[in-house]
This record gives sequence, C-alpha cells and structure tokens, in this order.
Amino acid sequence: MSLVATLICNPANPALDTTIVDGALAVLPSPGTAQWLFDEVAVDIPFDSQVKSPDAIKAIETRLQQARGDLPIDIVVQPAAFRRKKLFLADMDSTMIGQECIDELADFAGLKAHVAAITERAMRGEIEFEPALRERVALLKDLPVSVVDEVLAKRITPTPGGRELVATMRANGAWTCLISGGFTLFTHAVAAKIGFQENRANELKVRDGKFSGEVAEPILGRAAKLATLIELRETFDLDKIDTLVTGDGANDLGMIQAAGLGVAYHAKPAVAAAAAARIDYGDLTALLYAQGYRREEFVEG
Repeated sequence: MSLVATLICNPANPALDTTIVDGALAVLPSPGTAQWLFDEVAVDIPFDSQVKSPDAIKAIETRLQQARGDLPIDIVVQPAAFRRKKLFLADMDSTMIGQECIDELADFAGLKAHVAAITERAMRGEIEFEPALRERVALLKDLPVSVVDEVLAKRITPTPGGRELVATMRANGAWTCLISGGFTLFTHAVAAKIGFQENRANELKVRDGKFSGEVAEPILGRAAKLATLIELRETFDLDKIDTLVTGDGANDLGMIQAAGLGVAYHAKPAVAAAAAARIDYGDLTALLYAQGYRREEFVEG
C-alpha cells in the first residue's frame, strides 16, 4: 500500500533539515524520494507498506517520533491516495480562534475563572458537554448582549494559518463549515472573517437586550457535530476519505474519528491520543501540508 509521511513544523519556528529527513527515511519501509513542500517547514516522504491498519500506521508514526526526538515537528502518516479533501469541518474555540468565547463572555460577569474551569473539564471529557454548557450559560443571565461586539473586537484572534487553510481548500473546490458547541453570535462573525461558507452553533436566548441564561435546545454538542459531518457528506455525495475534520475538545472526537483525515489540533490529551492525526506544534497551514499542498499553492485568505 502506498503511504506518505508528512513532517511539519511551525513556519514561525522552522526546524526541518536533511539530517532529520535522512533519519525518517532510515526507519520507513521502502521509502521513496523526499519531496519538500516548503523548505525547512514541511516535507512529504512516500513509502510502501504491506500493513494499513490504524495500529500499524500508529506504529510507523512512533518510529518516526523516536527518530525526531524532542524537536517540535508534527508527523502525519496516511494513505497517499485521495489526500486533498472536498469537505472541511472545523471546531471554532481554541481551534480556528485562540480563545473560548464563553470564557471571555464570563469575564464581563466577573466569572471567567469559574466558567473557564468548567469549560476545561468539559473539553477534556471529564464531564458531559451539554449539562456543562447549560450551567455556564445560566451564569451569563442578565449580561448585555452588546458585550459580544466588544469580545469580538478586543478578545478574539484567528489562529495563524486559518485563513490560508480555508481559502486554499475553497479555491480547490472544497466546502467549508465552521461548527461549534459555542454560539451563533460568534460563529457568524468568525466564519465571515476566516472565509467559511457555512457555520453552525448554539443559539443563546435573549430577552430585552440581555442574555436570559438559557440556550436553545437541542444543544449542538458531540452527537450533532458528527451528524453534521454525515449530513454534509451525503449532501455533496462524498465518501469518508474525502473529508477533513479538526478540533481540540472531547465534543469534537466523534466527528474527528469519522473523518477521512481527523486531526486533533493542539488538543486535549485524550483527544490527541484518540485521533488518527495530531498537530501539536504547527499552525493551521499544517492541515494543508497534510493534504500535500506546496507552499506556493496556498491561497492567501
């Protein structure tokens, strides 16, 4: 079976060189010629293997990680065929943006530390997402809706590489959807800023210009994210292999594991361990390199 190992580092901290590539070539079965996607940042190494099970691929990744040592280099191993995906679903908070929106809202109520602690436990999978969301939303009761604009303007920052990721995939015919267990008040703005064609999230209930402390049911959580992936795949008549999903929290894991390429992005430990691929060091352009795009093929967002 034809496979490819992609070694990727953060473009802000280029760390790849021929010595590292030679070390990777030495541990791969029947390796081909290394192909640089971006000098010192990303390289593809094709190779052939008789094994293709997830466990076997993980074993190959482990050998590559041992060859890498402690260097900040991500490693993605996957089948060489159908790498360029036609459907992209991404989580928002701590994935496409650097913040958790509900934590920033809670800061205006003087409750950020309390709410952030609940968020962290939910994202780690230590508590169920839906009741944790209801609990946090209840704490926002009577907060003016107008604070959303201030949070968006002063607190929310797109993750580096996100605009290029979405713009490049769109330019190559992919459908892109921002899907969040957060709120439409944020996803509408973030999706527009980054370039997503579609966004889905939860709706916060409002009364007289203030949050009522309630979220519309049913809550968009882990099951709904997975259902959305399946729905869009069927809408566009795509196979599993055609899909790319990324996220960082436990409520993303269902859709990550159901994707052709499911990527845990700077994720919680349990999520990273369970995903087929993980990016711990790179920015979001790593997801383009994982699809075999060269730097000169990127479309600026």
